[in-house]
Amino acid sequence: MTDIASRPPRTAPRQLPRLRAAEILVLAALPIAVLAAIAGIAYTGAEQPALIIDPGPLVRNGLPIARAIHDVAAALTIGLTLMAALVLPGQRSKPGLPSFAQWTSARLAVWSSAVWLASAIAVTAFTAANVIGVPLSSPTFRGQIMFVLTDLELGQALSVSCLCIAGALISLLLSIRTTAAGFALAFSILALLPLSLSGHSAGALEHGNAVNSLAVHLIGVCVWFGGLAALVLVRSRIPAAELPTAVRRYSVLALWSFLAVAASGTLQAALRLQTPAELITTTYGNLLLVKITALVALGAAGAFHRRIVIPRFAEQTGRRRVFVRLAVAETLVMGLTIGVSVALSKSAPPVPQESVAAVDPRASLLGFPYPPAVDVPTFLTAFHADWLMLAVCAGLVGFYVAAVRRLRTRGVAWPLHRTVSWILGCLGLAFATSGGPGVYGAVHFSTHMIQHMALMMYIPPLLVLGAPILLALRTLAARKDGSRGPREWLLWILHSGYARVVTNPLVAAVIFAGSLVAFYYTDWFPFSLETHQGHVLMTIHFLLSGFLFFTVLIGEDPLPSRPSYPMRLVLLLVTMAFHAFFGLSIMARVTVLATDWWVQLGQSDTAALLADQGVGGGIAWGAGELPIVVIALIVVRQWIRSDERTATRLDRAADRDDDAALKAYNDGLSRLSR
Repeated sequence: MTDIASRPPRTAPRQLPRLRAAEILVLAALPIAVLAAIAGIAYTGAEQPALIIDPGPLVRNGLPIARAIHDVAAALTIGLTLMAALVLPGQRSKPGLPSFAQWTSARLAVWSSAVWLASAIAVTAFTAANVIGVPLSSPTFRGQIMFVLTDLELGQALSVSCLCIAGALISLLLSIRTTAAGFALAFSILALLPLSLSGHSAGALEHGNAVNSLAVHLIGVCVWFGGLAALVLVRSRIPAAELPTAVRRYSVLALWSFLAVAASGTLQAALRLQTPAELITTTYGNLLLVKITALVALGAAGAFHRRIVIPRFAEQTGRRRVFVRLAVAETLVMGLTIGVSVALSKSAPPVPQESVAAVDPRASLLGFPYPPAVDVPTFLTAFHADWLMLAVCAGLVGFYVAAVRRLRTRGVAWPLHRTVSWILGCLGLAFATSGGPGVYGAVHFSTHMIQHMALMMYIPPLLVLGAPILLALRTLAARKDGSRGPREWLLWILHSGYARVVTNPLVAAVIFAGSLVAFYYTDWFPFSLETHQGHVLMTIHFLLSGFLFFTVLIGEDPLPSRPSYPMRLVLLLVTMAFHAFFGLSIMARVTVLATDWWVQLGQSDTAALLADQGVGGGIAWGAGELPIVVIALIVVRQWIRSDERTATRLDRAADRDDDAALKAYNDGLSRLSR
């Protein structure tokens, strides 16, 4: 990142595009969102209970306004960075350096991210004052603000979000390269995730599914709305011949965003409403009905784009005017929808969220009714849907099968065992997160260890043997316009310095084995039990650390470097010994891990907890050894096949040159003997 953001490419003019009627109307989505939020909150005000502690009119009125500005700025930032990093054409002569359209999009993203950061700070301050129940000018607010930001989960989430927004802004200010836009996009999406922990989702009994669906909803809305607004704002800087390509690329993203928004919104409504009639009989339902109507209208507009406007986009200039007018109308409707969403977050849902928790407080800890006593049949048949992970698994299988079919249409063979292994790995992931391990993973230490071993030791090897990176590189289309698509970003990651470091066999082994100690002998383990974000981080980390380790050992995906086969066997033996040591250390431990969590679940018998913890240590020891042995056999088989291929290659070379290498070797020996 050596290029200064304030210096545009030499081939480009040094000014941002002048605002035209279409751009002004797109930016009008911001005041529309603010007005819609104010009107929606005024509409729901009659149902709000009287506050015992009032933070004052500035906080009450400023919070929804700041949140509406925050949401629109977030969508614009994500849309503009998405355009620069993934959609807009680049420079063919200098890949990596942005075209003028990409530079314009990134410069506009600087302004939108600055507004986003300022509004995020305002939202954080207003939220803290609302939680404390005092005005911003109160000495109590100044004395308690750090407590809210560092000790309360809501304050921590807002603080992390602000840091991620600052990371996006800094990335855009430090460099004009496409890579910087990619980093800014990643930071921007990460900034959205903590926001799903606020509002009704975090307090719902189904808080896991509620938080996940809200996170998907936020990302989908920002990509959809922000991408469309960004396309209208920078369209005049895109060469006319390349504008249809950019529109088609965005259309694909918009379709997936629409499906994500519709699916996550449906799940949110199912968790908040008891009957469809509440859409009409409750204030919350009325606001939700407005969102549904807007979603249907936007979906119809998108279908019109894909079926009628875009196919004839390149041939008819009139179609471009139709596209711009319809896109502007869509952004205004989306701005209205964002404002309604802000008001919706301030309205109490009809479903009473305390009913089950009042009967069994353990349900509020788990996020679902406490399961029955565990035995083998119950463990194997128990089910509680983690809808996000089920959707991820279904998507992974669908994309993999579609890629294999694409290869076959080209006449390229793909081994069946890779497809079978990948599907089995995805099914295992679905079972580990929604089946018995997911249901009982936070109920007993022993069942938690089963889930852990599945995520770390059993599922990753199956996924690795599917060679997904190799399949992606063979099926994803390469871009020729100097921009980076999924294939180019994947290659950039594989060739990056970070990939060279983490794929080093020693580093991969330390991450894989050292995570066990770091997880169970620090506060990470209770954090994963007590919070949803901790559980998600645990799942992602152990799945990726296992995938990385087994990719280095047995994977067929391309890597910067691979260890020799003897080195792989040594790593396996060391890992096996470490697993045995770790399991024994858990079995021999005389204190209970995460004691407070088990006590909250009503398990206060220390002897029983230690016995169950010992069983979990035995599972870590025994269950961890079996896959290591299987992996060792696979390594030996790959070693033998590698030697056979090498021998075959040498034999063919000898046939071509009449054993020239052998004759030269023998001549050398003869000279030495003489």
